[in-house]
Amino acid sequence: MNNAIMIAFQTILIKEVRRFTRIWSQTLLPPAITMTLYFVIFGNLIGPRIGEMGGYSYMDFIVPGLIMMSVITNSYANVVSSFFGMKFQHSIEELLVAPVPNYVILLGYVGGGVARGLAVGVIVTAISLYFTDLQIHSLPVVVSVVFMTAVLFSLGGFINAVYANKFDDISIVPTFILTPLTYLGGVFYSITLLPEFWQNVSLINPILYMVNAFRYGLLGVSDINLGAAYGMILLFIVALFSFSMRLLNKGVGIRT
Repeated sequence: MNNAIMIAFQTILIKEVRRFTRIWSQTLLPPAITMTLYFVIFGNLIGPRIGEMGGYSYMDFIVPGLIMMSVITNSYANVVSSFFGMKFQHSIEELLVAPVPNYVILLGYVGGGVARGLAVGVIVTAISLYFTDLQIHSLPVVVSVVFMTAVLFSLGGFINAVYANKFDDISIVPTFILTPLTYLGGVFYSITLLPEFWQNVSLINPILYMVNAFRYGLLGVSDINLGAAYGMILLFIVALFSFSMRLLNKGVGIRT
């Protein structure tokens, strides 16, 4: 039985990986071009006018945030588009009637989202080496934070796909929630520059914890306590995983 479960998981995961690698010009190339423009405009052109931030050049400061931004958006986008596509084509019904536990289905799709998020993260990191001398302060922190972040937003993409009824619905959350939270999550600035009231408001944003934890892993500086960042990320992973399993078990948005 365990062998059958592993085969089912591997099948879903391989399908998901092949899906985004087959259309690499739509999944891997665009974020590489977009992040290159960020490096050129914000790092090379605007950065020298801003000067140092957090004891580092502005380019060095924004690199961790831009890498994390690419991981967040792509891990989310992979799952929401793939799972909703299965719903739209009614091929998800074949998976649901198969003797595959719901948690295996969820883990398979999340694994695909993590794979794409990490792949894009590696590509963006490689591009950043042309603009800055990237140093790693703590490799375990870098690897663990980027992995957990990809898992978290893959789960978020799954929940969005479950509730989506049409293709327009899969762009609402990224446009009106994900993008504002990302830009206000300390990618381009340190929250120490904000008045005390807005610093406290910023602490509500979960992306702030992920960006700062990843920045600590690369640069050794963070506006957020590292333990609090890990706690926040793990809390959201547990909450979203539990909620996703509940939706799957009840057949919300899937079974009619």
